[in-house]
Amino acid sequence: MKANCWVGPNKVEVQDVPDPTILNGRDAVVRITSTAICGSDLHLLDGYVPTMEKGDVLGHEFMGEVVEVGPGVDGSRLRVGDRVVVPFPIACGACLACRAELYSCCENTNPNAGVAEKMFGHPVAGIFGYSHLTGGFAGGQAEYARVPFADVGPIRIESDLDDEHVLFLSDILPTGYMGAEMCDIQDGDVVAVWGAGPVGQFAMDSARMLGADTVIAIDDVSYRLEMAASQGYRTIDYSDTDVRSALLELTGGRGPDKCIDAVGMEASHGTAHVHLYDRLKQAVRSESDRPHALRQAILSCRSGGIVSVIGVYGGLVDKFPAGAWMNRSLTLRTGQCHVQRYMRPLLDRIERGEIDPTRVITHRLPLAEAPHGYDIFKNKADGCEKVVLKP
Repeated sequence: MKANCWVGPNKVEVQDVPDPTILNGRDAVVRITSTAICGSDLHLLDGYVPTMEKGDVLGHEFMGEVVEVGPGVDGSRLRVGDRVVVPFPIACGACLACRAELYSCCENTNPNAGVAEKMFGHPVAGIFGYSHLTGGFAGGQAEYARVPFADVGPIRIESDLDDEHVLFLSDILPTGYMGAEMCDIQDGDVVAVWGAGPVGQFAMDSARMLGADTVIAIDDVSYRLEMAASQGYRTIDYSDTDVRSALLELTGGRGPDKCIDAVGMEASHGTAHVHLYDRLKQAVRSESDRPHALRQAILSCRSGGIVSVIGVYGGLVDKFPAGAWMNRSLTLRTGQCHVQRYMRPLLDRIERGEIDPTRVITHRLPLAEAPHGYDIFKNKADGCEKVVLKP
């Protein structure tokens, strides 16, 4: 089959790879009908996530038709012919974390748990197409994918909604929603969102759905800010505005009630000298992540507020403002999204017309053009906000 593979830093190729097969009784094989390029994939592309190997199949946002199931799959949960969306974390459904609906912390699905434990202190769940740190599972930017624990993860789509309305249930829509949910939004809250990419856009939509009075988008890409403004959100272009000062002005000197970091490890926010400092530290691997958006969110949030972090961080950061965090009674909430927890409620919202996930799609390409999709997405060319690939 054809699949989009990581070849080395800043290079991907569509290659011929072996077709997936059933390896475990609870596996399924899915023929992929739609998949997408995620901002998190760019961290792999850029070489900032360790343990990538040449030929690894990328992609953790995908959906399609079940074409084969293992003998251990409960037929009441999943059958051949079902149309499904597959969540990016692989969860067993039985461990302590899964029983608490902390699916991205599953204790049983990462065969390389020892590697993850060295990196993070404890292992994390397996993730499709996201390095050997998270299990080395082949991803979904391909014609077919093997789905372990298939009776726990995938959600059946039984309505006539097209792929583009439900595809993002695999990751970015639940991730944006979880970012807003972790804020404990109250009526009248002002919520600031760093990053107006797809996850940031869905965090804004979710904050409004959950009762925020004012939502503020912070970015420096004009078309992203225009996309946010078209939904009625306030915008701050950090390239020509001091973000903290602008937020204080918009909130009567108090600061936003809740702040969401939807940027993560490759932030380019900030003054030139701070950005240069982070880039140099990152280049010599004395810090793995550029945390300026996180620093700025903590320093901007009102005292007693909540900072929610859904942008991906992979390792170590420098100059973390622990004093501001501790002395001003800020709450910091984080996590890879526990996608399985949110898929059904968000599908219901989509079916009721409360949210339109298709609004972030700007490019639709065949799988064969995946390298081009990565190029325009990374370089923010041609107004690229979100790329959907069709195998």
